[in-house]
Amino acid sequence: MANIKSAIKRNRQNEVRRSRNRSFRSEMRTLVKTARDSGTAEDTNAAIKKIDRAAAKGIIHANKAAREKSRLQKSLNNS
Repeated sequence: MANIKSAIKRNRQNEVRRSRNRSFRSEMRTLVKTARDSGTAEDTNAAIKKIDRAAAKGIIHANKAAREKSRLQKSLNNS
């Protein structure tokens, strides 16, 4: 455990950010799974929007976002 005041605050901030990022990432994964299972354009668009938002916030890497979107679009086109 940190003893320095600034380190204690930093740990607190990191914990808040971690929980926020985890919930956002979980929601994104759920939307991707729903879009892949349903195969509708509406679900795919919602998932792509969420993926873009996650990349913009730095929750996932930009290349991962591009890869996920590409795979989603490919699965939509094949169904």
